[in-house]
Amino acid sequence: MRILNICNLKGGVAKTTTAINLAYSLATEHNKRVLLIDNDKQGSSSNFFGVHSYEKPSIADILLNTKRAGEVIEHTEYRNLDIIPANMNLLRAEQIILTDTETPQQTRLKNALVEVSANYDYCIIDNAPDAGMGTLNALVAGDDVIIPIKIDRMTFDGVDIMLDVISQVKTDFNERLVFQGCVITFFKGNEVNKQGAELLKNDAKYKLFQSRIYWTAKVDEASFGRVSVMEYSPRSWAARGYKKLAAEYMTMIAVSESDTKKGRN
Repeated sequence: MRILNICNLKGGVAKTTTAINLAYSLATEHNKRVLLIDNDKQGSSSNFFGVHSYEKPSIADILLNTKRAGEVIEHTEYRNLDIIPANMNLLRAEQIILTDTETPQQTRLKNALVEVSANYDYCIIDNAPDAGMGTLNALVAGDDVIIPIKIDRMTFDGVDIMLDVISQVKTDFNERLVFQGCVITFFKGNEVNKQGAELLKNDAKYKLFQSRIYWTAKVDEASFGRVSVMEYSPRSWAARGYKKLAAEYMTMIAVSESDTKKGRN
């Protein structure tokens, strides 16, 4: 199971929309078995799939070691796509983890996912806009990171800090973690967006994806109706962008895995 983190310390950059539509594309268009993890106490992904609840276990229970991963997974209406939901209990769980000095703090999610790893091809984690214990656990468990970005005056500061966090986790806890790149969301064909995209493209550290997610009202309409934009409006620019992003990501990791195998031989 390949674990992809969708991260950014800024809110409002379409992290959840990106996680949902990538999961949908991999599951329905590429026939991959996908586990989506809602790792944000706001529970936006959980609400989207209609599984937000305080009556059933959530990601908080996994991090507190009170439930196994298999006991928390919920099926969605889409074939090949399951989800681990989240709610505000995640906030309390993170506080408890910080004060627990007897049990390893940063490897709880990694250890829990071992049980279900054979059941899925991909796991996509929709992370909160912070660097708390939930996000740390996700990065320690992960293989890849994609940073969705909205071009504005604070874009580069937010991304640079996130890159520092990824680098620190890679050094201290998870040497296999790979920053695959940034993807522009809410892209508009104005000069500000064009100039911002050019700056990102010309700086190798941002590893800008060729795929861009163009802004369209169809995304908001699809979200309101709790439907993937790829299903709601498959010909929209946003749907096409997410379709390309999924294909581009799969190509990237295929090349990476091929290079790894060559290095072993």
